[in-house]
Amino acid sequence: MCGICGVIAPVHPETAEPLVRSMTAALLHRGPDDEGFLSGDPRAPGVALGMRRLSIIDLAGGHQPVWNESRDVAAVFNGEIYNYRDLRERLTLAGHHFSTQSDSEVLVHAWEEWSEDCLAELRGMFAFAILDLRGQVLSPQLFLARDPLGIKPLYYSQTSDGILFASEVRALLAAGVPRALSPDALTSYLLFGSVSEPVTLVENIFSLPPGHSMLLLVPDRRRAPRPRPWWNLRRSPAAKDPRRPRDHAAAARALRPLLEDAVRAHLIADVPVGLFLSSGLDSTAIAVLAAREQRGIRSFTLSFPGTSYDEAPLARRIAESCGTSHSEIPLHGSDIPLHLEQALASLDQPTMDGINSYLVSWAARQAGLKVALSGLGGDELFAGYPTFHTVPSLRRLAGMASLLPGFLRAATAPLAEKIASWKLSPDAARKTAAAWRGLRPFPDAYFLARALFPPFEADRLAVTRYRPSAVAEDGTTLLPTWMGWLERTSGEAHAMETIAGISWLELRCYMAGTLLRDTDSVSMSRSLEVRVPLLDTPLVEFVATLPDRARWRPASQKSLLTEALAGILPDTLSNQPKRTFTLPWEEWLRGPLRSTIDTSFAELAPALLPHLKAPAVHAVWRDFLAGRTSWSRPWSLYVLNEWCHRNLG
Repeated sequence: MCGICGVIAPVHPETAEPLVRSMTAALLHRGPDDEGFLSGDPRAPGVALGMRRLSIIDLAGGHQPVWNESRDVAAVFNGEIYNYRDLRERLTLAGHHFSTQSDSEVLVHAWEEWSEDCLAELRGMFAFAILDLRGQVLSPQLFLARDPLGIKPLYYSQTSDGILFASEVRALLAAGVPRALSPDALTSYLLFGSVSEPVTLVENIFSLPPGHSMLLLVPDRRRAPRPRPWWNLRRSPAAKDPRRPRDHAAAARALRPLLEDAVRAHLIADVPVGLFLSSGLDSTAIAVLAAREQRGIRSFTLSFPGTSYDEAPLARRIAESCGTSHSEIPLHGSDIPLHLEQALASLDQPTMDGINSYLVSWAARQAGLKVALSGLGGDELFAGYPTFHTVPSLRRLAGMASLLPGFLRAATAPLAEKIASWKLSPDAARKTAAAWRGLRPFPDAYFLARALFPPFEADRLAVTRYRPSAVAEDGTTLLPTWMGWLERTSGEAHAMETIAGISWLELRCYMAGTLLRDTDSVSMSRSLEVRVPLLDTPLVEFVATLPDRARWRPASQKSLLTEALAGILPDTLSNQPKRTFTLPWEEWLRGPLRSTIDTSFAELAPALLPHLKAPAVHAVWRDFLAGRTSWSRPWSLYVLNEWCHRNLG
């Protein structure tokens, strides 16, 4: 696990190494164990690569950048390749020679052997850069790629002098990319509580989207970077398998060995691996399978002693049943202000969810772990979210409303909200009214279900922007915008069955743009590697291509996962209602954090002043204190304001 970065600066090649060193300094927290650089090679003037390393595999021999035997292919790599031993054996038989036991060295030989097709051979979480200096190519090439689901991040920016890339937005800012807020991205943040792929809150810094790659010709600084998709679910081995299960029982039988293999692969490390254990099904499934592979594996739970939301007692019983070596890390409400400064500083981009992940990462390090397994991905794959029920309802409502003239929908929207409020929360009732008004500008009702502020409410907070995107027929991104990502993902989802389509939207939007990004940023701020076995590529491809009837039973919570692990799940889980890991923000914002929020809202960050309407921000805070809206809305605005103060001046 590392932080990586690089520069192509053909106009002023002497600036390349200083820029890379400024970025690696900003990435120190991601890799305190080692650093490495490539610069000044006469075959690639103006090119420099850098990395910071958190040593997990081959502690002594995993230094980067890593080279092939002839030192004309080099790589910097962030992540883990879980099938590196198998690939190493295949490549050795093909005539390649290895000098280390690291997974990173596999990359350069895989590139030599298969070129861009090497991506289909990799099983893991990764973001990497390969510099190809071989004479058989017309000019030096730099190849960037990111894993299928976006577990590991990679950002880039093009300036008049060249192209920069890094594992974090803040590293690019440290290299001098202008600290300008993106109004387009701000709209996305207000709508969803995080910035959607492939934009960032900083103008002219973009994310390489999940499952995409980018080939750059080193001397050519004028051509705009063009991300291209390399992973396609519909062309995956699982999608093309004629023996794919067609019913629930057969799917559960086939799923069990995939789960076992995923967990087994994610335990590969040269340092101890532990796991986060809540009282939920996903983390329990990981604990059960991991404990069967490693007797006495360490587990930990973040506890809230003496509160109604403390999961520690149930997690303790699950740990006893699984046979893990368990510890509990207590956290009290009075401790939160002490953690808040570091938690906010850990965010590479603002997000309403990231502090939860930070506290879990803090607890993992308190428990002495350097690598932790997480159950992230279970709700997306196995239909655990309420969206699997609410999205079809919102679609039907929007469909009925579309039969009416627009003026009539707008006139009756307040009535729709009032009726919905009889059974729903105030925020959910507003979303119902928004669906009644019409889905525009969203391409699917899913985005209303996931909205923090529906469009008409976001309009009260800022001048919103919905910039269209341009994507070529082969999926190449010509103009990166978040609206383009939503439209493309919706188009893919609409070609699927209902549950499969909602799952795809969850995987590509909420999970990629919020959960995975947050997990990477805050865990690496604590020099912790988080692994996600339920997002193992073969496992995801298998479940995501199942027909709905084999994947989901409406009356049973995550029925496919439960049936696949029948007989080994603890009895403690029986008849337990679904619980989400949500910290008591409602209580904290009214208590120990109230004065902190008041102080922050009294002074909006200079970068926000031209875009965000201060009276509307204050109104959201008053609505929360009066019980008219949820904690997530003022909290998201607070995090946005603090992030801009810290990073945009």
